[in-house]
Amino acid sequence: MATGSDEPKSRYLQYLEVITGSLEDKRRYRQYKARIKQLPENYRTAVEALERYLMHFGPADGADALSMYEDLADLIEQSAADGTPIRDIFGKDPVEFVEAFVANYPLGQYRTRERNRFTSAIERAAGEDTARGDRTV
Repeated sequence: MATGSDEPKSRYLQYLEVITGSLEDKRRYRQYKARIKQLPENYRTAVEALERYLMHFGPADGADALSMYEDLADLIEQSAADGTPIRDIFGKDPVEFVEAFVANYPLGQYRTRERNRFTSAIERAAGEDTARGDRTV
């Protein structure tokens, strides 16, 4: 059922991906979850909490989310290997850490678009000259 990267997908696989989403993305997500499962318990607990947060406030589409999760796994695996304490990774304010982390993945992030749209609308409503081309409201 697996196809090579240069091989065209069968109609069955194309149909299946329309129904279920990208099979490649699913494979990448399973690999990510397997990596997280191998972490020491305290690091795994921290990553799982961060995942829950990101499910609500992270990038909306699959490809951006997967890239972010893979980078997160790299960061936490390296930190665990180095013995970096959890607080040294996340700091005193974990929300500040995650917001800075998520800011590196703006594509597909609806919150960034909506913040810009909202700010632009308020500036226009206040009669301020907005030089930005963000006139999406």
